[in-house]
Amino acid sequence: MLRTLRLRHFRCYQALNWDIPAEGALLLGNNAEGKTSLMEAICFALTLHTPRAHKLDRLAMHGQSDFGISLTTQSDTRRLTWQQRKLNLQVNGATRRDFNDYLTDSPPVVWLGNGDIALVTGGAEERRSYLDFLGAQWHPAYRSALREYRKALKSRNLLLRNPRHSSATLRSYAAVLSRYGEVLVTLRRQLLTLLQPHICDYHSRISGGAEQVTLTYTPSTEEPLLHALEQSTATDERLGFTSVGPHRDDFTLHIAGTSAADYGSEGQQRTLATALVLAQAGLLQVETGHAPILLIDDIFGELDPARRKALLALLPADSQIFITTTHLDWLGSATAPLPVIRIADVRA
Repeated sequence: MLRTLRLRHFRCYQALNWDIPAEGALLLGNNAEGKTSLMEAICFALTLHTPRAHKLDRLAMHGQSDFGISLTTQSDTRRLTWQQRKLNLQVNGATRRDFNDYLTDSPPVVWLGNGDIALVTGGAEERRSYLDFLGAQWHPAYRSALREYRKALKSRNLLLRNPRHSSATLRSYAAVLSRYGEVLVTLRRQLLTLLQPHICDYHSRISGGAEQVTLTYTPSTEEPLLHALEQSTATDERLGFTSVGPHRDDFTLHIAGTSAADYGSEGQQRTLATALVLAQAGLLQVETGHAPILLIDDIFGELDPARRKALLALLPADSQIFITTTHLDWLGSATAPLPVIRIADVRA
């Protein structure tokens, strides 16, 4: 359970001190007032990942070069500071030497947003991000392999764009990519196998039907990765980037044996996307033994009453839940499911 959040120079917040309700909160405010940024700070403090930024300096308030987050849970206090382009991590006042060390025992997090339909209709990058966000919370080996693979990939791509690179150095990076890439692919396949029953369960409960959902991993190459990297060297040198590997892999989604992206109706696609995200919550609770923190970004106002009711009924009862919204009209005569927190009051 999250108890307090402190921010400094984070996004639109010069400073923030918030005592978090035990149940979570329904965050009410106008567009661009800071609702999603509040949830983003929670997500980043717990996972070192944000669905809204690829560069950490983008998290700093406009005109500032640093930011700080302090998040107190029922078991610890996590502090992060970004200064001089370096991320410093502490848990209970002790410096953590690396991401893995910091993320040990961190509560799991699931993020639901309007853009989740892209998991079905979008490109492979959306589905890889989904797997990596989940996998990094699921298994320490996934975190380690992903981090080392990305570091080697960045270095190899820089080398490929250098006309004076050496073949020996390229081969050395190919060996590193192969070592961590093979681990990543193995764990991704295992993760999809674990996800399958959770997705089928949630899909059935949301749709009210019994259509079978299947997930199939589709690697960028069927050959051993080291061999594929060696075979693609000339192509990569011409392109200036690494063209094969887990960073190019995907997984396909089928409903009753047909492609959800190509043949599913918009309703089917949205149902499947919601099932994909809720399946993260189900799997993380089973695998970690902890109910995940749920961050739900501005989706209830877009749902029809039946889907809204169904989604609310499916949210884990023992999770701390945060929901952003610009209005409460969608509640109708119903009581708010969480304490209503006006962002203007939090920022005061």
